[in-house]
Amino acid sequence: MLKITFPNGSVREYENNVTPLQIASSLSEQLAQEVLISKTKVGDNDWQVTELNTPLTSDCQIELLKWDAPEAKHAFWHTSSHLMAEALQELYPGIQFGIGPAIENGFYYDVYPAEGQSIKEGDFANIEKKMQELLQQKSELKRQNISKSDVLKAFKAKGQDYKCELIEELEDGHITTYTQGNFTDLCKGPHLISTKPIKAVKVLACAAAYWRGDEKRPMMTRVYGITFPKKKLLDEYLALLEEAKKRDHRKIGKELELFMFSDMVGKGLPIWLPKGTALRLRLEEFLKKIQKRYGYLQVMTPHIGNKQLYLTSGHWDHYGKDSFQPITTPEEGEIYLLKPMNCPHHCMIYKNSPRSYKDLPLRIAEFGTVYRYEQSGELHGLTRVRSFTQDDAHIFCRPDQVKAEFIKVMEIIEIIFKALNFQDVEVQISLRDKDNHDKYVGSDEVWEKAEKAIVEACEEKHVKAKVEYGEAAFYGPKLDFIVKDAIGRRWQLGTIQVDYNLPERFQLEYTGEDNLKHRPVMIHRAPFGSMERFVAVLIEHTAGKFPLWLTPEQAVILPISEKYNEYAYKVKQQLENADVRAIVDDRDEKIGRKIRDNELKRIPYLLIVGEKEQAENTLSVRKQGEQAEQNEQPKPQDSTMTIDGFAEMIKALVEAQQKQF
Repeated sequence: MLKITFPNGSVREYENNVTPLQIASSLSEQLAQEVLISKTKVGDNDWQVTELNTPLTSDCQIELLKWDAPEAKHAFWHTSSHLMAEALQELYPGIQFGIGPAIENGFYYDVYPAEGQSIKEGDFANIEKKMQELLQQKSELKRQNISKSDVLKAFKAKGQDYKCELIEELEDGHITTYTQGNFTDLCKGPHLISTKPIKAVKVLACAAAYWRGDEKRPMMTRVYGITFPKKKLLDEYLALLEEAKKRDHRKIGKELELFMFSDMVGKGLPIWLPKGTALRLRLEEFLKKIQKRYGYLQVMTPHIGNKQLYLTSGHWDHYGKDSFQPITTPEEGEIYLLKPMNCPHHCMIYKNSPRSYKDLPLRIAEFGTVYRYEQSGELHGLTRVRSFTQDDAHIFCRPDQVKAEFIKVMEIIEIIFKALNFQDVEVQISLRDKDNHDKYVGSDEVWEKAEKAIVEACEEKHVKAKVEYGEAAFYGPKLDFIVKDAIGRRWQLGTIQVDYNLPERFQLEYTGEDNLKHRPVMIHRAPFGSMERFVAVLIEHTAGKFPLWLTPEQAVILPISEKYNEYAYKVKQQLENADVRAIVDDRDEKIGRKIRDNELKRIPYLLIVGEKEQAENTLSVRKQGEQAEQNEQPKPQDSTMTIDGFAEMIKALVEAQQKQF
């Protein structure tokens, strides 16, 4: 008999080889209908995702996972990718398959249609129809362990060249396939045990994608889809997608004239327009103000660096292929790179002067622009660019100061998220891969110290953090902050990393109290992550309606006719003298049109001025969102205020917002 321990601590005994589905059935038939996948843990081993028909052979802990669990969604969508592939196999004879993983929302499959075939948006309905037909079969997924020679022979017979390439790289004895209906795929799982739970399907998009992300390899078609166990959930998701389209930072950024791109300048190289620059500089000043309280010193470093700098740091070995091509100079053997990281430069700043234990911690910060070569197909607005500015800082401290400094950085990130109304924040401790240490630099000892410091800092701050292995930087573990925006999407923003390795590689030292030389510890920190990505997320989170203290324009003055333009500019000057950011819309348009147009610009306050306002030296104040109708006159809900009174109101509102930081 096996002893099975449940999440609530209760223990039940089952016969050897019992399956998770049988365990679910023993608890309740409803649970057996709803459970999709399970997790099991044997002794001190890690949790393993377990398919419902997998026989259990040891005492273990178990979790039976329904739709809401991330692991269940992953298995659901992984199975759905195979379902879509089966549909494509029937609709497009001779189609070749690449890979088809589950992703954060749904799944995709990279395919190569036969000559004369193509997949386009107009085909989505047929693909969905075929998927629904296949679902009527409620096919079981059958896992098979298979030898390398047999699986290679099978896929060669089907003409699946891309699958054969993948098989050639696999180790014999560890190869599995999954079959449902007439479709067999090379896959390690995990999956649902059948397609029965899949009820609602949607093909979302298709795009070009190089095989294995290599621009020199064939261009495939990547087909995206999503599925749900209930149609209602699909309807809700599609409504969410429509809302996301309205909030797209590329669309809003263009409407609000915040930033632009130009192929003549170069793909993935954002250009900040005056309004976007004002917003970005205000964010920078906001962070600089906080950093000053925490004892940071601002520095500036060049946009390029000698290749030797990045060889020493290890960035060349780990990021060289993602860098721009080296820059050669007329001097023989002299090679530079566009700066991919700020940290090596900051190490040299530390090394510029002798350091004592009394000088530490040394906190240096820079809004440093860096450059990475992203493939053109991966570029996306401000969230994936080739040039971006990190709100970078590096803290050089003694080993006994690491935890305290780490906690202070956590406090800074808390202030930022609170000020910008990111209320739903997840925290993740990102550690190195348990089994493969080859892709990391440094000894096991320093990694254990660094990981311990992060865990203890979270415990001291009472922060619940999930642990993810294999997500660490090559030089050290990190704490990542993932925020949920206003419509529930997750974005990784702030990060803090503990690094014992770069100080070693650069031979950084300080003189200790014992008069001997010691190595400092380096903490990397970027609360925004990058200015570009952060602004993109902020635009989509707020739908372009920024906090009053941050927005580029706090008010727009709308003269009813050109007779009042002069008064409008007088109001603008008076407001600017009071530090209120205002513009004038002096177009020869009716006031109703001006109100509607400026509502779309998301300016917080619309100030309407006409004969009465000019005579009384006042403003008719309309708050953003109080839509005007067709007629031209201010509405009864508009408040009449003096210019000074409006300026004082704005000042008070801004001060109230800024009190929290």
